[in-house]
Amino acid sequence: MDKVKVAVTVNGTDYERDVEPRLLLSDFLRESLGLTGTHVGCEYGVCGTCTILLDGQSTRSCLCFAAQADGCEIETVESLGAIDNMHALQEAFWEKHGLQCGFCTPAMLMVAVELLRENPDPTREEIREAVSSNLCRCTGYQTIIESIELAAQRMRQQEAAE
Repeated sequence: MDKVKVAVTVNGTDYERDVEPRLLLSDFLRESLGLTGTHVGCEYGVCGTCTILLDGQSTRSCLCFAAQADGCEIETVESLGAIDNMHALQEAFWEKHGLQCGFCTPAMLMVAVELLRENPDPTREEIREAVSSNLCRCTGYQTIIESIELAAQRMRQQEAAE
């Protein structure tokens, strides 16, 4: 099978690769680019574990071919921050115990990024609605919701101070 050229911007870095036409975006990110923060769970788009932002919109990367992302901007959890310079969401998840096993956490963070960009002051119900697309088997969601609330509050305070 002939390969296709894919040019994407991932976390601010431009990449160009020749890929199999049926290579999933999740596999492209993990295997071709080494960005293993995007997890693969069910491989059917049900669990939401593979959620990334594709041109700013949450997208199940296991349901999208890498070739479909050609020319797009992709954000993965690696775009948020590092242990010595965490994003407000990462800090809040840590402080509020918004994770247990951590398998769903990258996708939860990306859904939260999308939500807070669109709505910097979401209600609990709006947060619940946003994270309901991702399955978590450990936390019961309450600490995830509290984490997003805390991050939203801190982000608003930081923006007001600037």
